[in-house]
Amino acid sequence: MGGRTTRSLSRKSLRNKRGIEPVVATIIITATIIALVTIAMVFADNLLTTSVAQGDFNSAKQFMQTIAMQIDDVAWQMGQTETVRYASTYGTINVLNGALNYTIVMTSTTGSKQTYTFLTGIIYFYMATSYYSVSNNYFSQVWPSQVLNPVNNGSSAPVATVFAVEKLPLNGSYIRVVAAPVIRLTNSTIKTTSTSSTFYFNLYLPVVSLTTSPRLSQSVTLKGNSISIGTQINLQSIGVTVSFPKSGFDNTFFHFPRTTQTITAPQGTGLTCVAQLYTASVGVSLGATA
Repeated sequence: MGGRTTRSLSRKSLRNKRGIEPVVATIIITATIIALVTIAMVFADNLLTTSVAQGDFNSAKQFMQTIAMQIDDVAWQMGQTETVRYASTYGTINVLNGALNYTIVMTSTTGSKQTYTFLTGIIYFYMATSYYSVSNNYFSQVWPSQVLNPVNNGSSAPVATVFAVEKLPLNGSYIRVVAAPVIRLTNSTIKTTSTSSTFYFNLYLPVVSLTTSPRLSQSVTLKGNSISIGTQINLQSIGVTVSFPKSGFDNTFFHFPRTTQTITAPQGTGLTCVAQLYTASVGVSLGATA
């Protein structure tokens, strides 16, 4: 009796073990599948976030180019207003007042000098590098295709340069697309008499500053507020220097090929050189239009 009972218990124990093994295997397989699905979902979510952020960044390049051109449109017409809208999931727009300090010295043939100093802000789109990053110290010229100096010659020269930059750490870890004001220089000659003529240097600089920031929407409104003119007759030379008052926002951020430029006026019998400096105050409102 005792032997049969022992054998019966052994058979039951074996059957129980055989019954438990598939259940354990099923649990292990299910847990493994859940872990793999969770990892895949996290990976897909990160990939989607990166893809959307990259799309935001690429769209910002075109948007900031539009902003740069709009600055030129409103600067030279007092009261002119333009609003540009954008759409971004992970980035936003800001203005850094007084980021660039332009000093312009006009020297006459007699040695007298007129000095002008202007602080202008920059407009920039920024996004946390946790969403999208290229590499530290990344720089790319967006518009125009060539990197600009503080002073650029030609009637078609822009009054703002656009570039993308990632410099860490700088007021947080961000990648930025920046519109920074620069100077347009044009020249022309007008014949005054049969033996004399006047040569004109015209310089144009927009001075950008943040006015209001209600952020009711994703929009940037630019308004031309005022224009001032400085003149130097019997010009000998123009010296332009740009400096960087804001900590960290130095030339490793802006990448100007030169921070100092000198323009020499032509000299000759019957030739008078005149410099005219046009500076325009441009107010920037962020999200003022709902």
